[in-house]
Amino acid sequence: MMDVIQKEMSRDRRAFIKNVLSGTIAGSLLLVIPAGAMDLGNIPEQITGMRDDTEPFITKRKFAFIVDITRCIGCGSCCVADKNEYQVPDGMYRTWVERYVIDDEDNVYVDSPNGGLDGYQEPRKDIPHPVRDTFFVPKLCNMCEHPSCVQVCPVGATYQTDDGFVLIDAKRCVACGYCIQACPYSVRFINPKTKTADKCTWCYHRVRKGLLPVCVNVCPVQARKFGDLNDKESEVYKILHQPHVVSILKPGMGNKPSLHYVGLRREVV
Repeated sequence: MMDVIQKEMSRDRRAFIKNVLSGTIAGSLLLVIPAGAMDLGNIPEQITGMRDDTEPFITKRKFAFIVDITRCIGCGSCCVADKNEYQVPDGMYRTWVERYVIDDEDNVYVDSPNGGLDGYQEPRKDIPHPVRDTFFVPKLCNMCEHPSCVQVCPVGATYQTDDGFVLIDAKRCVACGYCIQACPYSVRFINPKTKTADKCTWCYHRVRKGLLPVCVNVCPVQARKFGDLNDKESEVYKILHQPHVVSILKPGMGNKPSLHYVGLRREVV
């Protein structure tokens, strides 16, 4: 009898997750669960980056992240929300915003004071020539389809889920730093509190519940987009299939990132 009940509960749970991700009840969840409301200490291991092979996620989804550089205003809201959501130590950043300043001599100046947490209220005063252009570039994990960080991890702590997320199993990580060296996008660091590798997870624990990544949720100009490429009605699908200038960082590395940029400039490194 108990086996029958457990099977029914498991089936209902899968149906609930499917409905959430299809958009049936995602909107209502966004209204009732504010960003940062979750206490990571109380979240089950399978949604905090710990390996969980007992209940695979819905694998028919192909998630993508889009950052529109032409919209970003460098306000830092995304960085603040991420820091609050994950209690990121000072001086460490799971996502950050870079400022690119170009003078009339085509010199390029790049900075990211405090990771962009404080925004960019003041112009740079150390540039000798008149400024021709300024723009902002958010950076975060590229969630590669062919992640080099997974290949070099000697203990299997960095792994790729069935639904395409690259995560870190903190219980296995020995902080050797190989994954940090292998990442071509410099998005990994050793967390001084946990003594393990850390990085952006695209808010995997939120996505599994049908919620948007917290940085997407708080962006005041909608410069960040997230969704399912297998859903032709999703915003990310439509953006990537429209005649925009959409690019990825360092395509020659062969990592095949799932992070895409609208309006990516040649000056961006």
